[in-house]
Amino acid sequence: MSSVIYPVLAQVFLTLALMILMAIKRVGGARARRYKIRDIAVNNNNYPDDIRKFGNAYANQFELPVLFYLLTVLLIITGKHSSNLYVGLASLFVLLRYIHAFIHVTSNHVIRRFYAFLAGAVVLVCMWILFAVSVFVGF
Repeated sequence: MSSVIYPVLAQVFLTLALMILMAIKRVGGARARRYKIRDIAVNNNNYPDDIRKFGNAYANQFELPVLFYLLTVLLIITGKHSSNLYVGLASLFVLLRYIHAFIHVTSNHVIRRFYAFLAGAVVLVCMWILFAVSVFVGF
C-alpha cells in the first residue's frame, strides 16, 4: 500500500535523529567544559559553532516541515494520501530535507544548504497547489 504516511515517518525519524545528535553534542560539550552552562541558559548562540549547528538543524525541522505535516493530515482526511503523485512528491520533499540537514550538520555550506531548502520549498508549494486545485476542481 502506497501512502504519504511513509515519508511522514521518515521526516519524524530525521527530526528525532537530529534531536538525539544535538543532545549528544551538547552534553559532550558540557562534559568537556567547552562552554559554561550559565552562558547558554538564556542564549543558545553561546554554544560553540560545531554544537550550535546541530541545534539549528533540529530547530529547522519545525519550520517548513510543519506545512508538510499539515498537508499530509489533509491528504489523509480527504482520502488522497495514496495518490502516487503525492507520495512521490512527499518522498522527494523528505529526501531534500535529509540533504538539507546533512549539509547543515557537516560542511554547513550556506549556498548548498539554501538550494536544498529552496528545492524542498518548491516541492512543498507544488504539493499545496495540487491539493488546492484538487479541492476546488475535484480531481
